[in-house]
Amino acid sequence: MSINSVRRHPVGLYTLFFTEMWERFSYYGMRALLVLFMVDATQHGGMGLTDQMATAIYGLYTAAVYLAALPGGWLADRFLGAQRSVWYGGILIACGHFTLALSQTKCFYLGLMLVVVGTGLLKPNVSVLVGKLYPEGGARRDAGFTIFYMGINLGAGLGPLVCSALGEKVNWHYGFAVAGVGMTVGLVQYRLMVRHLGSQPAQQGEGRRRRDWFPLVTAGLVLVVIVSLFLAGIFRLDPIRIAGVTRNLIVAVAFLYFTFVLLFLRLGTSEKKRVLLIAVLFISSAMFWSGFEQAGSSLNLFAERYTQRGLFSFTIPAGWFQVLEPIFVISLAPVIASIWLRLGAGNLNPSVPLKFACGLILLAGGFFVMVGAAKLVAVGQKVWPQWLVMTYLLHSLGELCLSPVGLSAVTKLAPPRLVGQMMGTWFLATSLGNLIAGQLAGGFSADAVEQMPARYLLIVLTTSGTGVLLLLLARPLRRLMAGVK
Repeated sequence: MSINSVRRHPVGLYTLFFTEMWERFSYYGMRALLVLFMVDATQHGGMGLTDQMATAIYGLYTAAVYLAALPGGWLADRFLGAQRSVWYGGILIACGHFTLALSQTKCFYLGLMLVVVGTGLLKPNVSVLVGKLYPEGGARRDAGFTIFYMGINLGAGLGPLVCSALGEKVNWHYGFAVAGVGMTVGLVQYRLMVRHLGSQPAQQGEGRRRRDWFPLVTAGLVLVVIVSLFLAGIFRLDPIRIAGVTRNLIVAVAFLYFTFVLLFLRLGTSEKKRVLLIAVLFISSAMFWSGFEQAGSSLNLFAERYTQRGLFSFTIPAGWFQVLEPIFVISLAPVIASIWLRLGAGNLNPSVPLKFACGLILLAGGFFVMVGAAKLVAVGQKVWPQWLVMTYLLHSLGELCLSPVGLSAVTKLAPPRLVGQMMGTWFLATSLGNLIAGQLAGGFSADAVEQMPARYLLIVLTTSGTGVLLLLLARPLRRLMAGVK
């Protein structure tokens, strides 16, 4: 991407770039530690959990992070506004990471809950703010979202590098603490630069009738009661069972929400078509993230247990392999953004469904590489890092074809009065994918390495099958976008 094309983007894009960068620093830095910390022996400072239990908790946590985006979008639309939601969300995230730094089990779960609620406020609304910077739409908006996505991946690269070095080499809780420091830096930057985002309606969230606050107050009280019961030891968690119930609940919520929007909100014909397309992209996105999010669970454990990590006298922290995807994305994002701009200038820009299909097929290619690596592990060998490097390269290319394009598509396709909720629904798909990823990762047990190749092959077949189906349906799906720039 040329310097001139970068200068054509609004200054507010870079305010949001750095805000999201530091939020992702904290999130991915902590994510690189989470499963490794939970399965580590208690005498080494870990929690001593089984693989199945740890990955179930991981799946629930990462699912909840994105599930919280739905009420976060609703709160922004009706009460707080996007700018204030980002600010308050960041404060809660920082508090959550500092709580995780405390060496008590109850503090661990409370810290996860705070990060979940904070990310639910920040994550959907920072993307909404990016979309508002490009009211004209078009390929320029896609390029803007790709630059924004570079900020996500810059933070996602720096976070594991710093947090894993402290957590794995010194003390797990130091790794969690430095994640909180990163979010605090992001909050300071956001506060100093928020003026570049334009004014927010002064009366938004004010003058509401009491009944408008009833759902918010009720939800807050329910959350307080649940947390109190858990901290008192009255309520006990069964993460494996909860994961299964939550998966079914998310599917039901998504189905009911799209049904309600399509049937009862009196949308125009073109709006209904676009919402229907969002629903199709929702399913495709969930499939993608169910494979992609193996990075923090099964692939993370694969790096620790089955990959040769010695470099002279230094053992590379397993969490450092999480840096590969962000490095690839940062390197390749300008190239992909330039391709979209050039194709758009020639009226040849691929449709959103086609881009999604490419993303899913590339993801499947990465797991096909892991099938080969798993076969070596199954016969008792440790593999060279190149297997993971190639997998993460293909996954990163798939991510660039799908994720920033999906963010941009939702802001373009959603009815204006529902944009916050639709962005929350978009992250609901990521939530579902994360939850399924945790459940799949539970099957990659150290006691059943002979089953590992078959499990990776299953992911190859499901993700590539979805991609091929999108390719076949790309033309009729594109008609649903008629009139969208």
